[in-house]
Amino acid sequence: MKRLFWLLLAFPLLLSACQPRATPVTLLADGQVYTLATATLLPADILAEAGITLEPADRLLYLGSQTPLDAALPDADSYTLTVRRAVTLVVTTPDGEPWPIQTSAQTVGQAMAEAGLDLHAADRLDPPADTPLTGDMYVFWQPASELTITVDGAKVQVRSAAPTVGQALAEAGFPLIGLDYSLPSENEPLPADGQIRIVRVVESVALTQKSIPYGTRTELSADLEIDQQALVQGGETGLAIARLRTRAEDGEQVSQVSETESVVRPPQDQILGIGTKIVIRTAEVDGVTIEYWRALSLFATYYKPCGAGQPRCYYGTASGTLVRKGAVAMVYPWYLLFAGEHLYIPGYGFGIVEDNNGAYTNTLGDTYWVDLGYAQEDEVDWVNQYVTVYFLTPVPANVADTYLLP
Repeated sequence: MKRLFWLLLAFPLLLSACQPRATPVTLLADGQVYTLATATLLPADILAEAGITLEPADRLLYLGSQTPLDAALPDADSYTLTVRRAVTLVVTTPDGEPWPIQTSAQTVGQAMAEAGLDLHAADRLDPPADTPLTGDMYVFWQPASELTITVDGAKVQVRSAAPTVGQALAEAGFPLIGLDYSLPSENEPLPADGQIRIVRVVESVALTQKSIPYGTRTELSADLEIDQQALVQGGETGLAIARLRTRAEDGEQVSQVSETESVVRPPQDQILGIGTKIVIRTAEVDGVTIEYWRALSLFATYYKPCGAGQPRCYYGTASGTLVRKGAVAMVYPWYLLFAGEHLYIPGYGFGIVEDNNGAYTNTLGDTYWVDLGYAQEDEVDWVNQYVTVYFLTPVPANVADTYLLP
């Protein structure tokens, strides 16, 4: 009887030990929390008990990683499972049609990799590959191109998804510096053939000195007698720096240009003083005593009213007097200055400037010319020559106009 008692007492304990153990499960799905106790370790059965179904692109996560539905969960005191529903990721590229992907991946990069898209580190993604997928999303994908960069005599292979050549070169560690340029240009898109060349440019400037000649100018000087000249200030040459710019591309000279000169020291003009001081002098010329204020060496010729070769005779002077001995003509600019001036010409005698000879220079091209008048009946023994012409006193009122003779 005692043995039967102990058997009856142990039977319920033995029966409970043979029953499957129920494990608590927390299931997160569609924004809700499901809790249940289950004896099964198959995720598919757990989802069935909770009444949750998965679409083909959905996935079940355990400890943050996808777990297969037909493989038992590892032994644990409790489980937390998460249902991750698929979203639509639309991938667009510069050249292709939009590519929709149904995915329950956690990031953009993971979704594209699972879809078989070959991503490279140099590709451009917007948004980036590590962006979490929390809902439907558009992503722009610029696959990197294979490029061959020729620089400094070497060829370098790189990949780039940059929009321009310049950005691709900078990303590859070959930024254009100074005057360097690229083929194609840095602002152009990546070339279809993938070939980019960097041209290294070096410019050098050589400096050369160049002297600048000085000029001569005149100034009136009250310290000098009229018609006298003296050096007031010596001239000084200037100095200019000329720049010669040489351009070399990839070590070969391609141009050489002379640039504008820079004057570092301007020339200083030589200054000649022209006298304005009037000195009254007395002299005896041809036995005649005269008082004069000016004496000029002029080329002296003579003329008559009816000169040889003239189509007609001209008896009157520009001043309205008759052509005769004592009437003197000068070139027109001098006539305007000296009309009415009394002169003494050695070998000719006294004269008055009353006429102009209608010219600006004589046949020698000289304005220093006086033409001595004779009446038609006069005998002339004058020989054309340079002679000192004396300007007699009184000094004319317009003397200041005659300091610089035309």
